[in-house]
Amino acid sequence: MNQRVTVERDGHVLLIGVDRAAKRNAWDLATINEVGRAYDVLADDPELRAGVLFGHGDHFSAGLDLADVLPAVTERGPDVLAGDARHDPFGLWNEPVDKPVVLAVQGIAFTLSIELALASDIVVAADDVRFRQLEIGRGILPFGGATLRAPAQLGWGNAMRFLLTGEEFGAAEAHRIGLVQEVVPAGGQLARATELARLIAAQAPLGVRGTLANARVALRSGSERAAAEHLREVLPGVVVSEDAQEGLASFVERREARFTGR
Repeated sequence: MNQRVTVERDGHVLLIGVDRAAKRNAWDLATINEVGRAYDVLADDPELRAGVLFGHGDHFSAGLDLADVLPAVTERGPDVLAGDARHDPFGLWNEPVDKPVVLAVQGIAFTLSIELALASDIVVAADDVRFRQLEIGRGILPFGGATLRAPAQLGWGNAMRFLLTGEEFGAAEAHRIGLVQEVVPAGGQLARATELARLIAAQAPLGVRGTLANARVALRSGSERAAAEHLREVLPGVVVSEDAQEGLASFVERREARFTGR
């Protein structure tokens, strides 16, 4: 079977690229599995501090390869999108990766592309991006997280506009509703996403992971109390870490901190 995903290390950053350009990077089951395994590597390697997910070629993804995926979904349910790895790229059915992922999108970015954007932590879009949630026009409904996350993260009306109409929208509208955080000229999206991931990787790893975890508790539970209790649990181990000591020392000594993740 041909490899569908490239995995490359860039210092503390893992670059994960879907490489099915001839099929507009449509995700079949094998692609889901390979991306999940790359997320396993990101999670398990202490030297890796952030990831970048992107698509090779002119388009991020035309969506799911329904001829391959839909029969499995019909037989086994929507959690087939979790794949066979420990970490689920959509962060719904299996464990979500506990390190930040920056998404770079360009060209056609349909269906699962929106759901991956909602599951990622920062999204950089090329100015030629074309988003569309097509499922209701194909007789089905989204099952990779859009119906769960878009109303909470983008606002009810913004979410329903693209979920219920199936209309295409571009970079400016995606930025307006908060689906993407930055728009760059086409061709520059991967470089900018990698730059942001490197910037994250230069911060204190324990602090980054604690921040991400606490923010996720707040968003997904909808409860400030639950997030406050989680903060009470996670903060003590961070403030006594070597990185916290290094952060204070670098402040006093007016130099860049050198974090180790300990």
